[in-house]
Amino acid sequence: MEHKPTDFWAQSAEQMQKTFVDNWTTAMQAMQGMAPQPVAASAPGSAPALANIQFSPEKLQELQQQYLREATELWSKTLEGKVAPTDKRFAGQAWSANPVAAYSAAAHLLNARTFMALADAVDADEKTRARLRFAVEQWMAATAPSNFMAFNVEAQKKAIDTKGESIAKGLQNLLHDIRQGHVSMTDESQFEVGRNVATTEGAVVFENELFQLIEYKPLTAKVHQTPFLLVPPCINKFYILDLQPDNSLIRYAVEQGLRTFVVSWRNPDASLSTKTWDDYIQDAAIKAIAVTREISGTKTINALGFCVGGTILATALAVLAARGEKPVASASFLTTLLDFTDTGILDVFIDEAFVKYREAEMGKGGLMKGADLNSTFSLLRPNDLMWNYVVGNYLKGETPPAFDLLYWNSDGTNLPGPFYAWYLRNTYLENRLVKPGQATVCGEKVDFRKLDLPVYIYGSHEDHIVPIGGAYASTQHLPGKKRFVMGASGHIAGVINHPAKNKRSHWIAPADKFPSQVDAWIASAKEHPGSWWPDWSAWIKSHSGKQLAAPKSYGRGKYKVIEPAPGRYVKARA
Repeated sequence: MEHKPTDFWAQSAEQMQKTFVDNWTTAMQAMQGMAPQPVAASAPGSAPALANIQFSPEKLQELQQQYLREATELWSKTLEGKVAPTDKRFAGQAWSANPVAAYSAAAHLLNARTFMALADAVDADEKTRARLRFAVEQWMAATAPSNFMAFNVEAQKKAIDTKGESIAKGLQNLLHDIRQGHVSMTDESQFEVGRNVATTEGAVVFENELFQLIEYKPLTAKVHQTPFLLVPPCINKFYILDLQPDNSLIRYAVEQGLRTFVVSWRNPDASLSTKTWDDYIQDAAIKAIAVTREISGTKTINALGFCVGGTILATALAVLAARGEKPVASASFLTTLLDFTDTGILDVFIDEAFVKYREAEMGKGGLMKGADLNSTFSLLRPNDLMWNYVVGNYLKGETPPAFDLLYWNSDGTNLPGPFYAWYLRNTYLENRLVKPGQATVCGEKVDFRKLDLPVYIYGSHEDHIVPIGGAYASTQHLPGKKRFVMGASGHIAGVINHPAKNKRSHWIAPADKFPSQVDAWIASAKEHPGSWWPDWSAWIKSHSGKQLAAPKSYGRGKYKVIEPAPGRYVKARA
């Protein structure tokens, strides 16, 4: 795509439409080369019929006139030396000081805005428009002038200032990343699981082929009688909840006097390639609940599920309820989808053809590689999670700073193929879990109407993986007494928000009022400064019974210490 803005709009409406379709096709082809996960989404039968894409002539004319006005204004400002792109990719002084570079950047941004507007103007269903927007976003992110040494004046200046050393270092970085198989987001040499991340003291007290159960050492003289089990997502590693002592939800729970247990998922290899959703429910979630009860000697426990861990937990509770068992006194769901009606940007990948492709590929055995999952999530925010590091690492020869969150983000996990294929069809594609009796798990019909326990539901306002509407939808399917809280920021930063940092806000609406749409709930909610953690702590303590003397040792009876936390399962790399 040329950086000169007037080329596209000098065409007739018919030519403009053809050019847009050609660029969309090119974007889809480029995506196939960038990430294995979305490839199947553009398989035959799933992509929009490009030849049939139509625009309203009036809308095209309106966009054309707007573009020509902005292009003319841009050219005038360029001649006057007043172009200063505000996008952070071009915010450096070198861009604004060079008129050609400033014009190139501003023209690219103008093209990007206009092509996105064109995607919105397509006469098609919303899913087709979403796919067009996604493809355009990927293409425009990939073709930004900042991504190329020939256009990136900051990288050029650094090469001159360092007498070529930055170019040499960039090549070293590129070779290093090729060897390790992914783009470096942080200096991974600065971190080691168990040494300076995942350091809360505890011990592994049970393990099977799917998970280890960690019991954490009490940090208070007394603990609440009802123990607390945390079920993290199996698509990444549990220590996102235990990065550092000052941002660890696990340590915070222990400090609140909760006797805390955590599931640490095994990183699947070929030996687990035939494991199913049923296996993860029966032999992991249900087993973890049972072992936690046996060790603590209690009839019931409190449980929390985060992201996919919440979906697994709710499914396990539904299976137990169908069997007449209710071993969990209360449940917390953090950024969890139970109702998959609103899945946000991830919906662009999902349709019947895509799911059939995955079922044929790995439905009876195989692994969904962690690298493929990481690539997919990077594509959701391509400038922040992909091209930013390409520019810094390779064009500028920089070593990314040490950052625990990004180290965790790069520490991917595999998924068993049958588990993954079942999950795709029964949740994202057919949304069966919230349709009573439509999903069968472990031989039982799933019916969330039987989960009459109190629940705490949290959603992040700017979450692009579990949209706030998707998180809120759980209030419409769980019949027990509910508390819904919305936090600021996204999927991770909204959840990992220690009160001591005094950051962000959270919102709470009047109790027991849950309208069908999240916007109505938000309109009635009140903002509270700071973290939502103290609100959750007060809520779960109210369901945790009296306080007892803290146990002096780990485990109980046949459940002995196997090894210190965080255990060896979490250290296995994908």
